[in-house]
Amino acid sequence: MDIINSIFSIFTGNILVFIVILSVVVFIHEMGHYLVGRWCGIYATTFSIGFGKEIWGFDGKDGTRWRVAMIPLGGYVKFFGDENAASMPDGEGLEEMSDADKARSFHHASVLRRSLTVLAGPMANFILTIVIFTAFFTIYGKQTTDPIISQVVAESPAEAAGLQPGDLFVSVDGIEISVFNDVKRYISSRPETEVDITINRGGTEQVISLIPDRKITEDRFCNKIEEGIMGVVVVPDESNSRRLEFGVVGAIGQAFSESWFIVTRTFDYIGNIFVGRESASQLSGPIGISKMSGQVATLGVVAVIQLIAIISLSIGLLNLMPVPILDGGHLVFYAIEAILGRPVSPRAQEYAFRVGIMLILSLMLFTTFNDVTSLFNHGCEVPQEQ
Repeated sequence: MDIINSIFSIFTGNILVFIVILSVVVFIHEMGHYLVGRWCGIYATTFSIGFGKEIWGFDGKDGTRWRVAMIPLGGYVKFFGDENAASMPDGEGLEEMSDADKARSFHHASVLRRSLTVLAGPMANFILTIVIFTAFFTIYGKQTTDPIISQVVAESPAEAAGLQPGDLFVSVDGIEISVFNDVKRYISSRPETEVDITINRGGTEQVISLIPDRKITEDRFCNKIEEGIMGVVVVPDESNSRRLEFGVVGAIGQAFSESWFIVTRTFDYIGNIFVGRESASQLSGPIGISKMSGQVATLGVVAVIQLIAIISLSIGLLNLMPVPILDGGHLVFYAIEAILGRPVSPRAQEYAFRVGIMLILSLMLFTTFNDVTSLFNHGCEVPQEQ
């Protein structure tokens, strides 16, 4: 019965929150393509949120068709000269174009203008994330706790390595530490991987090596999370905890720092999957993100906006992957064209796009399997009051 309730909630309240969040992120992404494309003199025939049959739309003054489609799992801008939403060139149509049409065609634009247009989508996602994080750091500041150990858990990697209460973290693997959350986040991303920790004990610095345990924990919604644990506790109190306030410039710096942490954590995780240090079970697809969206929505509008920032950054990163059909794949084609002095042949592009579609579909199937499995393994009730 629990699994039935979980599935029902995803396809009722959760899915609505998910559609709103994804639509915002997709709109910003596609608007980046559209605005820079127009700035580069390229005409857009269609701006679509979603795929498939149109359920609402209108024609803009410049002739662009603005539409909302039935399948809300993405979107696209179709430029003049594109054969389809994946920006495959319309071979015969391109050859028959007049000089006036060529001047506003995407595929007749210079490599630089095409590259800027394609790159603008992910960049718009990154900008949205920075803007949201900047606003939050400006308004709410940042709660910090000094990295001084309060307790060491018995029979933990920290105890085995010789860490003691009162030790002050100075750096981890050469990265300077100023607050305890930096230590926690670094260690959590490196289960079963040796790390070198520099501490200050009684005014003397020393380096201690330890290997964090791999532990499965649960968040407040009972989602299972694998992370590295070393076994130290820092208890916040008036002497070691404070709220930092930022002006706009300082908040921007914090926003970039937070975004960079998410980027590096993402690549660390992907890299660890390939070398066998991490399980791919934590990769989520539309079902998992929909479930998470509904859960976060119970925490209020502020939490939903923060989730939009994180998803926007993730979609920007995903689109920069050098996979044909994604923006990163197009940029690879343009780089090859710049080097060879001629475009990649339509036949080669077609085969590459087929491979790209297969990779994306395979990833979606795998993440959907993870999502469904996590529903069956959902072992506790979501709290009604947060």
